[in-house]
Amino acid sequence: MATRSVLRGTVTSFDDHAGLGEVTSDSGVTHPFHCTALADGSRTVDAGARVDYRVAAGGAGRWEAAQITRL
Repeated sequence: MATRSVLRGTVTSFDDHAGLGEVTSDSGVTHPFHCTALADGSRTVDAGARVDYRVAAGGAGRWEAAQITRL
């Protein structure tokens, strides 16, 4: 389940081949994500893109970015 609060941040890295990336919130917290977390159904996003997102429990007990929407 994702958190209710929407965070704003920047995609700091994204690997097209693996479909994995990281987004860093404006407050400086970094969360990993998989391309399936992109809300528009696309499978890629450019590093440097500004996004809104929520945080959800992911694998291995870590928090991950979810419901990522480009600004």
